[in-house]
Amino acid sequence: MRLTSRSLFWLKCVFHLIGLVPIGYLLLKVMTDNAGGDPVQYIIHFTGIGALNALIATLLISPIAKHFKQGLLLQTRRLVGLYVFAYASLHVLAFFSLDLLFAWSLFFDEVLKRPYILVGAAAYILLASLAVTSLNSIRRKMGRKWQVLHNGVYLIGILAVIHFYWSVKSEIIEPSLYILALVILLGLRFKQGKAKSITSKLLKLFMFSTKRKQSSN
Repeated sequence: MRLTSRSLFWLKCVFHLIGLVPIGYLLLKVMTDNAGGDPVQYIIHFTGIGALNALIATLLISPIAKHFKQGLLLQTRRLVGLYVFAYASLHVLAFFSLDLLFAWSLFFDEVLKRPYILVGAAAYILLASLAVTSLNSIRRKMGRKWQVLHNGVYLIGILAVIHFYWSVKSEIIEPSLYILALVILLGLRFKQGKAKSITSKLLKLFMFSTKRKQSSN
């Protein structure tokens, strides 16, 4: 069964619902004082995981569309990608407003103590550039450069999982699962030889981040 314009509309509505319901759930948890012993860290973690989940979903769309020959499904990538940006923005806002209380001087001190923040900042800057250039008018003006820029979503994925892995103190199972998911998605996206090369580089980055994490502890 192929997607039609009508079914695509309803599919987008479902995606909006999937993107918005967790935010409502987070608000409910906070307002009812059920956000754990440290609500600030709960909010930061919740929005960060939301951004990662949306990013993985975005990267899944192309291989699913290709496998099931559903070309119209590709039209949902922008929508889901903007939810990645929305959750990442909430994640950054929660960190600056609730954790640092907008004290920029503390930010630079935190970067020195927790370098994974710099990795996350790099991922967010790249993500913001994709969000800004997602408009069709900008896409037409950029031409071929648009696709080159938006291939950076894979670099964002690499930076995001390293940021997550590096940020945890002892529980590495969850970030490791995201790393595994990203490796699989890279294998689906690129040709065999290129996938092996990219995966090898990702593993090297992962090993480097592991050593850096151990030395920082």
